[in-house]
Amino acid sequence: MTHTVEKIGGTTMSRLHELCDTLFMDAGSPQYGRMFVVSAFGGITDLLLEHKKSGDAGVYAAFANADDDHGWHDALGRALNAMVEIHEKVLDHPGDIGQATTFVQDRIEGARNCLIDLQRLCSYGHFRLNTHLLHIRELLSGLGEAHSAYVATLMLNRNGINARFVDLTGWRDECDVTLDTRITVAMADINPSVELPIVTGYAQCAEGLMREFDRGYSEVTFSRLAALTGAREAIIHKEFHLSSADPRLVGAGEAKKIGHTNYDVADQLSNMGMEAIHPKAAKTLRQADVPLRVVNAFDPSDPGTLIDDQPAKASAAEIVTGLDVIALEVFEQDMVGVKGYDAAILDALTRHDVRIVSKTSNANTITHYVDSSLKVLRRVEKDLEQLYPAASITSRKLAIASVIGRDLSGLSILSRGLHAIAEEGFEAVGASQGPRSVDVQFVVESGALDKTVTVLHNALIPRAQNRTLSAVA
Repeated sequence: MTHTVEKIGGTTMSRLHELCDTLFMDAGSPQYGRMFVVSAFGGITDLLLEHKKSGDAGVYAAFANADDDHGWHDALGRALNAMVEIHEKVLDHPGDIGQATTFVQDRIEGARNCLIDLQRLCSYGHFRLNTHLLHIRELLSGLGEAHSAYVATLMLNRNGINARFVDLTGWRDECDVTLDTRITVAMADINPSVELPIVTGYAQCAEGLMREFDRGYSEVTFSRLAALTGAREAIIHKEFHLSSADPRLVGAGEAKKIGHTNYDVADQLSNMGMEAIHPKAAKTLRQADVPLRVVNAFDPSDPGTLIDDQPAKASAAEIVTGLDVIALEVFEQDMVGVKGYDAAILDALTRHDVRIVSKTSNANTITHYVDSSLKVLRRVEKDLEQLYPAASITSRKLAIASVIGRDLSGLSILSRGLHAIAEEGFEAVGASQGPRSVDVQFVVESGALDKTVTVLHNALIPRAQNRTLSAVA
């Protein structure tokens, strides 16, 4: 175990040109013994699929819901232009820019021809487009990761680093192989001691990564690569240290690097949309006994935050984060004592692929706090109105601020948090704490999320037990 496997996320990839002399080199010498898994440049997957937060249609959504050809063709053109614009900023040499442009044009036009052929095929009654949608989603996703990995390889080669583009996207590949086989075959002749593999975050495989993980696939590829190659450590590079709150909210001088936490906290962060790592990717690393570290890509001398299975030595709040949500409330006076309401609501949310963040209920009301768009929630409401015509069903934009730690027992986080919020002159719409004492959630009006996170951080994070973030953050 002499190498590390390291992942670079999309936002960090967009600043790739800043990392050459810090992340990939040390004192002018290439840093080998490392494998890098890269995501698409920031915003590209949104253009290829749909916007992750707003739900605005990208190529996939436009194609899947197309009334005519113009929408998805135009969306594909916008994605191509955005890719070219990005690598023109990242690359310096005209020859490299030309190669990157030719590469992405070939991939985009290949995808366009594929979609045209599929559309023509499905014009016949024996073929149904909906049976191919998952494959289309995977095809389009792979375009973003192939582009970023290829561009990174060109940049590193130009700077004297022996980098190799490792394409796991299965482009024009007629084989149907498992994820492990795809990775093992691609890495078979690579020697990380003398070359730097730049691996696509998307991997085409028989299992179909997007079927289970959707846009979390790059972390699955990352974790399997680390496990299969026996990595010494798995490292995730982000724009900031994993800290007690977003430094942009509470200030770089107030946010503290966590330094050490566990996978339980990582799971809670994932639930709040602030993924340190996908829970199933974390499971792969745990089972392979590969340690995980989250670091600031722009502060390479700092060891970052170690994530393992160890419990806390003492009770402490570690991080405050938040998420805008929509509260789907179902009220029916006759609900009390009747079984089946909750199951029917869950079925509707699952059918429309709505992610549940939290939930509360009483005798006649069930409220789900969900991470979705109002457009999708309107469809859920329509289904539920047909099922329960006497119920009052409403959707309301709110936000959840969450205080998270390995062990919050004995800290009175709930009461202290509510008091701190009230002291600032506003109130929580709701609050909840589970018996495991790993997180406490405060529901507030959507416009009050940033203020709530700052208030809770100032009141509940013990400064003496945390180390100040580097000024780089």
